[in-house]
Amino acid sequence: MMSLAIDNHGALWMWGNGPLQSSSSSEGGFSLASSLTPVPVYDFYGHTVVKVACGNEHVVALVSAGETYKGEDLICYSWGSNNHGQLGLRDEESRLHPEIIEAFNQDSRWAVYEIACGAFHTALLTHKKRPNDKLESICWTFGLGDNGQLGHGTTQNALFPEPVKELPQNAYLVSVDCGLFHTAVVSSAGDVWSWGMEKGLGLCPDASFSGTDAGDAVSPRLISGDGLDGPKFEGPVQVTCGAAHTVLVAQDGYKLWSWGRGRSGVLGNGKLIDCYSPTIVLWPPLAEDFKQEELRTVSDEDRIPQNDLERLKIGDRDSKMMEQTDRRLSLAIEEIKLLKSRLSIMERYASIIHGSIFGRPFEEQDIPASLQGSGTFDVAKEWDNMLESADQNQLVRLEVFYRNMLAGVTDKKMKRRIQEIIKECLHSSTKQD
Repeated sequence: MMSLAIDNHGALWMWGNGPLQSSSSSEGGFSLASSLTPVPVYDFYGHTVVKVACGNEHVVALVSAGETYKGEDLICYSWGSNNHGQLGLRDEESRLHPEIIEAFNQDSRWAVYEIACGAFHTALLTHKKRPNDKLESICWTFGLGDNGQLGHGTTQNALFPEPVKELPQNAYLVSVDCGLFHTAVVSSAGDVWSWGMEKGLGLCPDASFSGTDAGDAVSPRLISGDGLDGPKFEGPVQVTCGAAHTVLVAQDGYKLWSWGRGRSGVLGNGKLIDCYSPTIVLWPPLAEDFKQEELRTVSDEDRIPQNDLERLKIGDRDSKMMEQTDRRLSLAIEEIKLLKSRLSIMERYASIIHGSIFGRPFEEQDIPASLQGSGTFDVAKEWDNMLESADQNQLVRLEVFYRNMLAGVTDKKMKRRIQEIIKECLHSSTKQD
């Protein structure tokens, strides 16, 4: 078991028991190693890791083709244990270092936008890099298929990515996740499908689940919502799976549903029993939810006493004010995210320049004192102060950097002048002809 994280510079870190670089055996074979603290995955140095997922002993990551992420340039890598084909590399040979899943390399017509890992299987969501008028997405799975978790209609393993063909072609899938032995997806229209162990619920074999619905689902099974919310889950955001249960975030993040194994209260519905259909997670309701529940208890407004009507009107005004506040808060949060993104880019740019000049990472103590205090910055004065405080080695490095910069500028000017002369010669020769 392992953990992974992506830092704000797009670097990948790993810790726990996994395919670490120090885990190569003396014979050069594959084995797992443990690290009690995060260590970097150096294979992606010079690239940006955008998403990562891990199973029991394997990892899948989406990484930029170049240094920065540009939107449709992601390449899908996998590494780790591959005893069931969960790496999607057309064999069962484990890898210590990341390798590209060829079906989703830089030249592929499919762009991967979501990844998920079960214990020994993998699921991906893709859309066409050059979409036509119809929005199209495909779920691909590979690895262990014993419990139907691949959704291919069989219990066979798959050594390379294969599409889940029984999902509707006109559905655009927004999220995918895997439990230990089941997989779930949700579409933009609010339809949820699940497949794998115990009809796609992810319940373990010793669960008290019997009858005509017992058995594994080897193909996608539609999960319908019950009650007033109807069969669909409006405003879907994300589906996520635990080992043997599933949680859906919908109604733009304001409601949660859960189903599957209920031990230890993991379903959040106030019970400890297994649930075979979605149940509402008992999240503290908003004022609007209270108002809607109260309105549903009567069929005719005339049956409500006058005092209650007045209270409902007041509640309606409060609800509208809350909606406006939520909307403003959402806009503020989006603006903060944008500012953080820009700040991260600026920090990275400053760190690159600082490292090139001074040979060490940029730190907070390197910010000039005048800029920290007043917010103004005298370039000439700070340059003199820096030269005054620099030791001999730093001065030598600055001199070398300055010479290299000057040589580069001179070389670039020379090349441009040569190009201009060539263009002038070609232009004059064309006139003579």
